[in-house]
Amino acid sequence: MKPSSSFVPAVALAGISALLLAGCASGGGSGRDDSGNGGNAEATRACVILPDAASSPRWENNDRPYLQKGLEDAGFETDIQNAQADVNKYATIADQQLTKGCGVMLLVDYNGAGAAVAEKAKGEGIPVIAYDRPIEGADYYVSFDNLEVGRLEGQSVVDGLTAAGKDPASAVVVYIGGDPADGNAKMFHDGAVEVMEAAGIKPAAEPPGVWDGDKSATNFEQALTSLGGKVDAVWAANDTNAAGVITILDKNGLTVPVSGQDASVAGLQNVLLGKQTATVYKPIKEEADAAIDLATALLKGETPEADQELEDGTPYIAVTPILVGPDEVKTVVAAGDADAEELCAGEVAAACEQYGVSG
Repeated sequence: MKPSSSFVPAVALAGISALLLAGCASGGGSGRDDSGNGGNAEATRACVILPDAASSPRWENNDRPYLQKGLEDAGFETDIQNAQADVNKYATIADQQLTKGCGVMLLVDYNGAGAAVAEKAKGEGIPVIAYDRPIEGADYYVSFDNLEVGRLEGQSVVDGLTAAGKDPASAVVVYIGGDPADGNAKMFHDGAVEVMEAAGIKPAAEPPGVWDGDKSATNFEQALTSLGGKVDAVWAANDTNAAGVITILDKNGLTVPVSGQDASVAGLQNVLLGKQTATVYKPIKEEADAAIDLATALLKGETPEADQELEDGTPYIAVTPILVGPDEVKTVVAAGDADAEELCAGEVAAACEQYGVSG
């Protein structure tokens, strides 16, 4: 799919949630026969493909357990597998799942591999939900409001510069974006740029985007060298990239505003330690629940509405993200998306006490 930064509003998220929940009262799909109605056993299988375990810890630590429990509670037999950053493995997993039979496929794209799988699935009459990342040909897209994620990141950079007494319009800001093969990366970028440009920020350097902490560290170090060691802030597209950037800042004795997203343990620790200005918290359970409700409704033969559309017309159910600074870290722990014991280990213990983070 050509990544899109334009959306057409439809109904409010609260409306779609109510509609989907109303359609799920029986707690499970009714199944479909070859005509799309009926009840063969395969139609209650939910086939899920996760992209990797490296670009973000969320896929295995958060999404898998939320989807597993939620789908099973909704009456599905689940088959959740991880492509481990391999497009060929992605295709193989999909073929195996389709051979066994799927009532619905829930796919997180990896480097465009989801499009071919969506085409195969739809050829067999199986509805496809693009989860978190857009996929060409999917029936629905369930994700967070990705432009808003970017806007929140951009605002954290602007606010960080202002707090440091720097004029954003003259600040030296490096952009460390995400992999352009991920359709969300452009949305994050566009949202961030919208806010940063409005404040007068222009990128002093912008290496090619990746979802990789080590490569982001290398790219940022090269950019910093090219700038003579001068940097006032870094827009980093997620916590993994931010962590890579922070290793180089630490190496050079620098502390500047750095953005991020995912509220990963490392990201939250960097926020508490003052090395990262904020992270965008995406309540993953809300995204998983929206996808589960949608899957159930589709198997019941319903046609749910969505609150937005992608430019190609794909219905887009968007969940609201939340900006988390040090004072808000405790809310992520309270929601169950971070473990206080793990988070507050070692040098972070004092910061946890300062900001009221506890189990």
